[in-house]
Amino acid sequence: MRLGGPILHGGKLDPEGWALAHAERGYSAAYLPDIENAALIQDYVRAASEANLLIAEVGAWSNPLSADSETRERAIRFCKKKLEAAELSGARCCVNIAGSRGEQWDGHDPANLTDDTFALIVDTVRAIIDHVQPQRTYYTLEMMPWMYPDSVESYVRLIEAIDRRAFAVHLDPVNLIASPHLYYGNGALIEHCFKCLGPYIRSCHAKDITMSQRMTVHLDEIRPGLGKLDYAQFLRQLGKLDSDMPLMLEHLESEAEYRLAASYIRGVAEEIGVRVE
Repeated sequence: MRLGGPILHGGKLDPEGWALAHAERGYSAAYLPDIENAALIQDYVRAASEANLLIAEVGAWSNPLSADSETRERAIRFCKKKLEAAELSGARCCVNIAGSRGEQWDGHDPANLTDDTFALIVDTVRAIIDHVQPQRTYYTLEMMPWMYPDSVESYVRLIEAIDRRAFAVHLDPVNLIASPHLYYGNGALIEHCFKCLGPYIRSCHAKDITMSQRMTVHLDEIRPGLGKLDYAQFLRQLGKLDSDMPLMLEHLESEAEYRLAASYIRGVAEEIGVRVE
């Protein structure tokens, strides 16, 4: 598999500087910068190719399910542009969440987990994919605890309902851990994810999770190595997929934190005999 992460930098890096920054950190996978200019995207593609750097993801973070029609339409246009950028760059996937019917774009709402919203997700994803008709990349949804897909089973249902070759899976197992049962049994959860979704997985996020002793239940994202995610299981399952599978770090506050996270993941991989580039 290929390890990657964000490049924290005070200014915008040119393509060569961007590729060099990944090499300096030991990364072989990258997030495509937030660009839409076709010529500039090609410059980043060339720099990545020369540095043996895989473009893993293009983020389309927005709310294409918004109850506000103007916000919804703007988000759908944004997703189409980002999927076009992913196709042009040859990225493994374009990733977004399904969206929320509530005021917060990534928040919970009583309408999120309903049959009507499931149908709206199907129609919306089809519209995005059918507009772009990608041949090299895939549109994916990150699983979330309070919106579809909120489980392995609901992701399988979406794959079947959307029925598009270019719809695939983005896996972030931490986002599925929403109870003490799943927290302590996350190794089995991870195995279940790969058993059912493995052929569809295009990219993964690397985080960790911890549960406090406060009532009621408090689960918090944390740096890999500081929580209870079964990284041996996660990396073992990833190692069964193709050698270019990206594992992307995210949501840390400093380069030092990213170095510690990458070191932890490489250490676990070495212990269990899984290769990480």
